[in-house]
Formats: sequence, C-alpha cells, structure tokens
Amino acid sequence: MKEIIVVGAGYSGAVVAEQLASAGHKVRVLEKRGHIAGNAFDQKDEHGVLVHRYGPHIFHTNSDVVFDYLSKFTDWIDYEHRVLAQADGALHPIPINLDTINGIFGTSFTEDEAEAHLKSIREPVDQVKTSEDVVVSTVGRKLYEAFFQGYTRKQWGLDPSDLDATVTARIPYRTNRDDRYFTDTHQAMPADGYTAMFERILDHSNISVELGVDFFAERDRLKPSHIVYSGPVDTYFDQCYGALAYRSLRFEHEHIADQDSYQPVATVNYPNDHAFTRITEFKKLTGQTVSGTSIVREYPTDDGDPYYPVPRPETQVLYHRYRELVNKERHVTFVGRLAQYRYYNMDQATAAALKAARTLLDGIA
Repeated sequence: MKEIIVVGAGYSGAVVAEQLASAGHKVRVLEKRGHIAGNAFDQKDEHGVLVHRYGPHIFHTNSDVVFDYLSKFTDWIDYEHRVLAQADGALHPIPINLDTINGIFGTSFTEDEAEAHLKSIREPVDQVKTSEDVVVSTVGRKLYEAFFQGYTRKQWGLDPSDLDATVTARIPYRTNRDDRYFTDTHQAMPADGYTAMFERILDHSNISVELGVDFFAERDRLKPSHIVYSGPVDTYFDQCYGALAYRSLRFEHEHIADQDSYQPVATVNYPNDHAFTRITEFKKLTGQTVSGTSIVREYPTDDGDPYYPVPRPETQVLYHRYRELVNKERHVTFVGRLAQYRYYNMDQATAAALKAARTLLDGIA
C-alpha cells in the first residue's frame, strides 16, 4: 500500500495515525503549526510553569475505552476541576449548586427548598428553540442574567436568544453542594503534560511527522493511497459554498512573579465584567510548586484560528452542503471538530478518531 497522509497532529490526526501505524501502514503526518498536540499543546514558559498555549485543557471522560487507550501513552495526576464565576460582586460555584443559589438570592435554602425555589422561578417555554429558552426554563431569568447571558454574548458574539438550543441543551445545575465542574468517572491531567503524551502517541517507526507544512500548498504533489483530514471542512473544498462560521480565541498570557497563587481555583469566569471570559491559573491544573504563577485570559473573537463551530440553524444548512461533498470523497476520511463541524471534547475527539481508524482499516484490510 502507498503512504497514508494524515493532515493535522491534534487528537484526531495523532490517534488515527497511531492506529494505522500499529496496523502496519506507513503514515506521514503533515502539521501546519510548528508543534504537535493541536490546541492541547503545552510547554513550560520561561519561568518554568507548564502552560497550555491555547487555553486550559482538562481531561474528563466516562469512557473506559478512551481512558484506557490514552493511558498507554501517559500516566495521570488525579484532578477535579472547580470553577467560580464573578457575579454581583462575589465569586459563586459553577455549575450552579446550592451555594450558588443561596449566594445569588441571599437565602439559606436546604436542597429541597432550593429545588422548590427554582421550580417557582422557571419560565416555561412552549417550544424550546434557543439557548435562552433552555436556561430560563431550567433555572429562571435571574440566574440566566447572572451567569449565562453575558458570558454567551462574549463567547459567541451573539445573544443566547440567537443561538441554537444545543449550546446550553444540558445546562447542569445541582441543589446539593457538589462544586466539581465535571462529574465524569475519569478526571485527570497527563502527568508530564499533553505534548509529552502526543509525542508518545506519534512515536512509531511507521509514522513520520512534518511540522510547518501546509497541506494545501503540497496537495497537488502528494500521491497517497488515502488522506485523513482533520482541518476545516470548508477549507478542503476551497469554500466553494462560502465560509462556515467559526469562533476563535485570543490568549493573553501573564506571569506574576511575586504571587504563588492568583485566584482560589484554577478557572474563574467573568460573565458580566471585562472583555475576557475567564482567567485560568495553570499551577492549579498541574500541581506544580514552582515560585510565581502564570495565568491566561481568554478573549473570544471572530478572527484567528477556527476553534468552535457556531451552532445556528443556518450554519448547519451550509455544513450539510459540504457534507454532501464529503460523502463523495472516496479516498479521504474527514475526522475531528473542524472536519466534522462539531464541538468535540478531548475524549469525544479521541473516540471519533478511534472509530474513524477502525472504519478505514476495515476498508483497506
């Protein structure tokens, strides 16, 4: 068999490459950036703090298959993520829990009382269509305005009333005091960082990795037997139907030399204040004990690398036009958040890549 080309060295590309290589196929990975690991890329800054260059990545999954697979390439540090949000001049747990409810309403509810209160302030919606509908019908307007409306406007550049219900379709809330952001079975951070994990995934005699290579600049000269593509689907087809909508992020990294701790938890959200959405302090993710501390502020923007597909009905209509073209590409596998125009967490991206690799291997067996 001729060489298989994998475009992108993030989760989707790296996992497929490893699976194909382990099955005996020669794989050439082309990565446009100057590093592997995609948006999960991490490295020590000049002060020795391990930072995530593209914002915080916290691994969590309920899938034993995904966790066991990645565990072949990394040891783990147990970590449970906790997030606070600034509202009404105070910090409150997110997702909403009993302490959040009591803090916002100035009450001292029990669990049952909190549930009854939420029931009394919900705004029933005949047909849930938008993100606003989801939240106000679940936790009421005051909590919606305190934690969701402003954050969503900044994150997406759109009011929740203009966004598909899927954005907030499963708004978690609790009437107990559980303040963990995730409740998944497996919650951990790779012991040596994400980049080290990716280095091990791609460390195979059948894999070659080329960094700083633009697939589209080389496209006409490549003669692979198959292409695995993890970039933006509209870019692959030269945006022949127009550009799909993506949201991007700008990151402002800062090191504070005279503080060993900047904030009480790893991530603090700012739904109503400032132009940024959140601040993350990396030492609280990694457990490092170096002096000083490093943080990052996130500013959502329409410009820059594509991060998030914009979930609106009209974008799905456009994507499905591209999907018809995807279905006609017999020698190309499209996998990943950008190629499938779908928001994936890291575990979902891994699972999708494992599935894509199985399908491809079945077809070329």
